[in-house]
Amino acid sequence: MEPRTPNRRTFLSLALGVPVGAALAACGTSGPSPAGGGAASAGGGSANATYWYLSTQPQEGIRTASVERFNKANPTAGITPTTFQNDAYKTKIKTALGAGQAPTIIWGWGGGGLRTYVQSNQVDDLTPWLNENPAVKDRLFPSSFGAATIDGKIYALPCEAVQPVVLFYNKKCFEQIGAEPPTSWGDIMALVPKFNEAGIAPFSLGGQSRWTNMMWLEFLFDRVGGPEVFDAVFNAEKDAWSNPAAIDALTKVQDLVKADGFIKGFSSITADSNADQALLYTGKAAMMVHGVWTYGSMALDGGDFVSGGHLGYMNFPPVEGGKGDPSNTVGNPGQYLSIYSKATPEQKEIAKKFFATAVLSDEEVKMWTDTGSVPIVNGADKLLASSKDAEWLQFVYGIASNAKTFAQSWDQALSPTAAEVLLDNISQLFQLSITPEQYAANMNAVIGK
Repeated sequence: MEPRTPNRRTFLSLALGVPVGAALAACGTSGPSPAGGGAASAGGGSANATYWYLSTQPQEGIRTASVERFNKANPTAGITPTTFQNDAYKTKIKTALGAGQAPTIIWGWGGGGLRTYVQSNQVDDLTPWLNENPAVKDRLFPSSFGAATIDGKIYALPCEAVQPVVLFYNKKCFEQIGAEPPTSWGDIMALVPKFNEAGIAPFSLGGQSRWTNMMWLEFLFDRVGGPEVFDAVFNAEKDAWSNPAAIDALTKVQDLVKADGFIKGFSSITADSNADQALLYTGKAAMMVHGVWTYGSMALDGGDFVSGGHLGYMNFPPVEGGKGDPSNTVGNPGQYLSIYSKATPEQKEIAKKFFATAVLSDEEVKMWTDTGSVPIVNGADKLLASSKDAEWLQFVYGIASNAKTFAQSWDQALSPTAAEVLLDNISQLFQLSITPEQYAANMNAVIGK
């Protein structure tokens, strides 16, 4: 990996000795939408703080339960929550911040998005508070603070669970064609016609959501050229997207599309509805590249798919001749909670009390492990053995802790402006409406913006 200045290296590629956490997908909208600087009614007091976060089960339920426990313990100064779907949230929070109407507690992914908040003085520096409350910081994985740190200062509290992206597969589908899970890119391409001949889509993909397509490129860029390829983009190096390894990776994903590697009509399938997961657990698709956050919803909605041992999982396989370490993973090395700078002093105190007493409390930690997630609390590995999902949890812990590089999701590592162009161009790439070279040229135009 190329050397970086300390504040830049913490954003994207983290060499891990311990795992770090994240979550991403969402669906559903509920609750009021109060402004961060105003009063709210839920929780019993006029000084209530407000908190926006993503919806989808089981993650939404865990977040909401933590708010409810906090409000019960603080009946006169609680928190009013509002939930949003993934894409809707990104639009809403950007608009709210621009209008001076953001919630007290801002849920996010850290990285480039957080950097734009900091540059606009929209979130508070939490470093002094964390220094005064070392127990809050010390119980969390040290590596999880990377994407929360801007120019040496911490602007968000890491929370929730470690969630890298992995390759899921339906064991029944592989049994049906008498094949083994892929151990290389060549295996993946060889499996495609076999599954298609059997009437099974090789891969499920919720392509309408765009960020689901992105996960494929994140892995292929790494497996072909190593983390240095995207690091150059992140470091705003001129024409970084035209790296030969990048063009190779872009070409490979279009080769997969052209070979009918994805479910027919994938560009009309949404991840927010969990439709892509349903294709996997119903056997309509054999494999799916997705975040480990989907395990809980597949266990919840997929009948005996998970409990019956029909779900398989593995790290993304290497590419023949590629430079990337096979242990590398991608995803979001943390979910993050920031405090809106324009919130009232009373609301900010409520937020800090919530951070100290409710975020990753013992009750919340148990809820994360009960839904098949690894919370980012030091010693979390000791909690896994007794879980009904112990094998899965140990797998996730191993993926994150053994990764030589844990790369943050591109749309979070980049600025919101560059990320939107990125997602649009990835969608066009998967639809075969632009070539790898056109993709590279379009993306080179927004490097550093």
